[in-house]
Amino acid sequence: MPPLTWKVLGVSAATGILIVLAAWWAGPSLFGSAEAAETRTVEATVTLPADCTRPNAEETVRFELDGTTRNGTLSGCGHDQDERIEISVPHAAAEGLIDVQLANAAVGSSDLRRPVGLALLVLSCAGGGTYAFLLARGPRRTAAIL
Repeated sequence: MPPLTWKVLGVSAATGILIVLAAWWAGPSLFGSAEAAETRTVEATVTLPADCTRPNAEETVRFELDGTTRNGTLSGCGHDQDERIEISVPHAAAEGLIDVQLANAAVGSSDLRRPVGLALLVLSCAGGGTYAFLLARGPRRTAAIL
């Protein structure tokens, strides 16, 4: 095995830095932060509440979109009849019942995923470099026989 020199360590460090930079330039999709669908936030009235004891409960809501009254299904439960809530409606809303979601619900991933993913990538590069260093260095002591 070649001796461990500053050149070897420098190449390892440069490789780790290049991996992190490539991950940074790859964009937000590398660590799962998907683009959110374009939505509009409107106020809606719950017309048919759902009981929270049922699995996959869906409520029916009524809202005004572009001057027309529309109906939608909200995946959720626990609201009262005629309760006013804010919902997010997709821009490409079709005819009939529209699938909507609560406006304050976060869909997809948070913005924290990218820096955490990059930090974990840096730690994995450092761990791989440390392991390569230990392998190149070899054993320091002779094994003791018990």
